[in-house]
Amino acid sequence: MLEASIGFAVLLALIMLQVPVAFAMTLVGLAGTAFLRSWPSAYSMAGSVVYESGFQYMLSVVPLFVLMGNFITQAGLSRELYGTAYAFLGHRRGGLAMSTVVACGGFGAVCGSSLATAATMSKVAYPEMRNLGYSPSLASASIAAGGTLGILIPPSVVMVVYCILTEQSIGKMFAAGVLPGLLGILFYMGAVRWTTWRDPAAGPPGQRMGWPARLRALKDVWGVLVLFAIVMGGIYGGVFTSTEAAGIGACGAFVFALARRRLTLRVLGDVLVESVRTTGSLFMVLIGALIFANFINFTTLPADMKEWVAQASIPPLMVIAVICLIYVVLGCLLESMSMVLLTVPIFYPLVQHLGFDLIWFGIIVVVVTEISFITPPVGMNIIVLKQLLPDVPLRTMFAGVAPFVMADVLRLAILILFPAISLLLPRYIG
Repeated sequence: MLEASIGFAVLLALIMLQVPVAFAMTLVGLAGTAFLRSWPSAYSMAGSVVYESGFQYMLSVVPLFVLMGNFITQAGLSRELYGTAYAFLGHRRGGLAMSTVVACGGFGAVCGSSLATAATMSKVAYPEMRNLGYSPSLASASIAAGGTLGILIPPSVVMVVYCILTEQSIGKMFAAGVLPGLLGILFYMGAVRWTTWRDPAAGPPGQRMGWPARLRALKDVWGVLVLFAIVMGGIYGGVFTSTEAAGIGACGAFVFALARRRLTLRVLGDVLVESVRTTGSLFMVLIGALIFANFINFTTLPADMKEWVAQASIPPLMVIAVICLIYVVLGCLLESMSMVLLTVPIFYPLVQHLGFDLIWFGIIVVVVTEISFITPPVGMNIIVLKQLLPDVPLRTMFAGVAPFVMADVLRLAILILFPAISLLLPRYIG
C-alpha cells in the first residue's frame, strides 16, 4: 500500500511539473517495478508491454476509428448536422443551443473525441448563436457541454480502451452507450430550457422552417447516417467484429469525403498525418499506463482495497460514489484518456469484486469523465473553447455551464441507481 501511495504522489508531482503523462507513468512504473523486483525485471516487463501493445489485434480499432473521424471532419459534416438540427429546433426559445447539443451528439457519433467535437462545433454554432442575440454564456456552455458527448455516443475510442483494459466486449460497450448518450442529449436540452426560462433574452427563438426545408436539410446528412447505421448495425447484428467495423467505417468515410469533393491529395496527406499523430500519442499514453498498472499490481494495493472495503462494511453504492468523486477531482489534472488508463486497472477489480457489471461501470466512468470536462477549475472543453473564443471570459463560460453540470450529476445518479438503462441493449448483442 505504501509503495503504491508513493508512486501516485510522484506521478502527480511529475504531471504538475508538466512532464507528459505518458512519460510520467512510464518513469514511475519502471522505477517502482525496479524497486519491488529488479531493474532487469522492469526492463523485461516494459519490453513485453511495448511488444504486446504494438501487435494486439484489438488495438487496430483505435487508428481506424481515428481515421474515420478525421475523414468525416474534413468532409465538412459539422455544418450540415447543425443545419439539420436547426431546421427542426431553431424556432424554439433556446433552439439554436438545443440544435448545437444535438449536432454535437451526431458529430460525436462519428468523431469519438470530446475536444475535437467542441472545437469543431465552436466554429459553426457560436457565430450563429451570437448573430441571433444569444448570451455568450449560453452559447459557449452549450458547445462545451455538447462536446462531452463525443466520448459516450459510440463509436468511442475511450470505450475501446476501457474494454481492452477490462477484457470486455467492445460491441456490448458501444450498445451500452446509446441510451445514456440519448439521455444526455435530453438532459442538456432540459438545461437549455431551464436557462432560457430564467432569462428569456439568453436564447431568443429563431425562424420556423417548414417541412420541405426540413426534408432538404435531412438530405445533407443522409450519407453519414447510412455509414453510422452500417457500422453500428453490423456490430450489433453480429455481421462483423468491431475491428472489421472500424475498417468499414474508415473506408466509408473516405468515400463520403471523396464524393463531396473535399478530399485533395494535400488534404488526404493532412488527414493521414493527423491520424498517425493522434494514434501515436494514444499508444504512448496506453503503454505508459500499462507499465504503471503493472507496477501497481506488484504492490498490495488491489488486495488492500478489497480488504479495507470488506472490513469497513461500506455499502457498494457508496464505494461507487467515492470512485466518481475521485474521477471528478482527477479531471482537474488529467485529460480523459490518461485518467481512464491510470485509474481503471486499479478500480475495476474492486468493482468486479463487489458484484457490479463491468459494462455498466464503464458507462459510469465515461459519464463522470464527461462531467470533469466542464467543471472548474480546469475543464478541458472550457480551456479549448477559451483558446478559440478569446473574447468570452472564463467566468462567463463556467457560469453558463452550471445548469449542464447539474444535468450531468442528475443523469449520473439515474444511471447509478438504474443500471438497466445501460444494460438493456447489450443483452441483445451476441
